[in-house]
Amino acid sequence: MTRMSTCVYHLFVLSWYIFLNFYISQEGQDPRKSQIFLNGGQWKYLTFLNLLLQAIFFGVACLEDVLRRTKGKKDIKFVTAFRDLLFTTLAFPISTFVFLSFWILFLYDRELVYPKALDTIFPVWLNHAMHTFILPFSLVEVILRPHCYPLRKRGLTLLAAACLAYVSRVLWIYSETGTWVYPVFAKLSPVGLAAFFSLSYIFTTGIYLFGEKLNHWKWGDTVQPRKKRK
Repeated sequence: MTRMSTCVYHLFVLSWYIFLNFYISQEGQDPRKSQIFLNGGQWKYLTFLNLLLQAIFFGVACLEDVLRRTKGKKDIKFVTAFRDLLFTTLAFPISTFVFLSFWILFLYDRELVYPKALDTIFPVWLNHAMHTFILPFSLVEVILRPHCYPLRKRGLTLLAAACLAYVSRVLWIYSETGTWVYPVFAKLSPVGLAAFFSLSYIFTTGIYLFGEKLNHWKWGDTVQPRKKRK
């Protein structure tokens, strides 16, 4: 794909995520829908946090595209490094996790994650925008441009910190309101919750490593690692 096509693609996806975030924020003003956002707001849901994350990443990608055309590669190393770090450690793993975990639970028992009653509140296209299209956009980004992965220990540490921050927020909301963010959590014992969160992190780690392998498979040694991985 040419550099101009890459710029157009990034701008398109950025516009899409900006639209989604704006649309959802307006939906919260509906009395029926505002009930869903009680006790923590819309940002208690990983789905909405991911939409914001994707908007930020593609915003950085667009900025990098523009600076690359106006200043050249050497003058924007910091922006390129930040873009790669954001995509490899957060944007790709989290979008893939949201896609896989949502649809696995949805197909097993949708009441655990997205009760049928929500179909009368959120249109079907929005459900797919939040939980389906996020993966193709991330995969296209992998194919579109090589990304330099950080030292593996550093990358997994950043991912672990993000996961811990979200789990801490989920537990804090429960301690303050007595309600769980997702219905599936109410079905689990304390031991079950610990196992669920642990397995989720292991799953996310696997996605991170898969992304690293996918990047190497597509681009080989096009992008040299910044340091030797241990």
